[in-house]
Amino acid sequence: MKKKFEYLVVELKNGKYILTDASGKIRSDVFVRDIMCQHCIDNNQCIQYDIETGRSYRKDISMYCDFQPKEEEVEASNKIEADPILDFIHNKAVDLRPKTLVMPDLKWKYLIRSAMRGKNIMMTGASGCGKTMAAKKLVEALDRPEFYFNLGATQDPRGTLIGNTHFNPSEGTTFSESLFVKAIQTEDAIILLDEISRAHPEAWNILMTVLDSGQRYLRLDEHENSPTIKVANGVTFVATANIGNEYTATRSMDRALVDRFIIVEMESLDKDQESALLKDLHPGVTQGQADAIAEIASMTRKEVKTDAPRITNSISTRISVEMAGLLEDGFELAEAAEVCIYPFFDEDGGVDSERTFMKQVVQKYCGSTENEDIFNVDGVEEEVK
Repeated sequence: MKKKFEYLVVELKNGKYILTDASGKIRSDVFVRDIMCQHCIDNNQCIQYDIETGRSYRKDISMYCDFQPKEEEVEASNKIEADPILDFIHNKAVDLRPKTLVMPDLKWKYLIRSAMRGKNIMMTGASGCGKTMAAKKLVEALDRPEFYFNLGATQDPRGTLIGNTHFNPSEGTTFSESLFVKAIQTEDAIILLDEISRAHPEAWNILMTVLDSGQRYLRLDEHENSPTIKVANGVTFVATANIGNEYTATRSMDRALVDRFIIVEMESLDKDQESALLKDLHPGVTQGQADAIAEIASMTRKEVKTDAPRITNSISTRISVEMAGLLEDGFELAEAAEVCIYPFFDEDGGVDSERTFMKQVVQKYCGSTENEDIFNVDGVEEEVK
């Protein structure tokens, strides 16, 4: 279960309030008002810090004591500090995550740990939620050789993953190895297999032995005596996949293939996280504009999960970022919605269409009251407030 709260004890040293977590680490990254800190000291209380919202609450000091590490946990902590790899994973990896990658600490550390242990990683989640970005930021964080293959775009899996045979009258038949063959022979490389859920089944068949921890080889030909290429030490495969009925170009992946990966699921951002991300990526937008985009996107994600949804798909973070870029370049919200949102929603059905519903939602953030009755859909106003 994802940890929601941290508990901090307050001390006054040299005229400054010092916050320390249950593991003994001073938390200079957490801001708590001085008056609240003093109340904690006066009333024998600790700080309950909400990791998701950044808010703080005063609680009885026993809450902090309950979260202090037991003897076995202290021993584990000592083991972490003694092992450079474990120390990197647990104490340094989070600092390498870029601000623009909104991802829980646990999943980022799991991603880093899996790559350092040479695991096959599959990033799953909705389209536009940041799967490919997370994979690329992993490469940057570890500073390893990188190879990228878009399996969803290739029409020739064998040529992409193995190579091609050519005939030249003067030289005869020659074989040209693919870049993938070079990639798997590069020690400590991170190989990104993008859109693996859209790949041709032949690509999956070729990858079966490559991804199998007990085999880890690529056969260059189906003939029994054909040469095989061993996967080099430290090579990590990171795949991205869109899984769900809404992704019509995806295929149902073989369970044997999926079982060769550990899964890191990317979650959609909540509206506060998305608004903060939009401000980071496009500082030229106002806070109100960032909030409006984030709230519209959040509403669509909630709506598609209802028992009787009025829309069949939601706005991805990728679309939100594009809209923020337009607003930063001087476009109006209505104009950004016209080109970024409405094309994704069906206009069949007139006033009952998905597109009309989305126009009504966007209009509430455009400061316009014209045609309000035309776009009045029961229940929307409460949802988007």
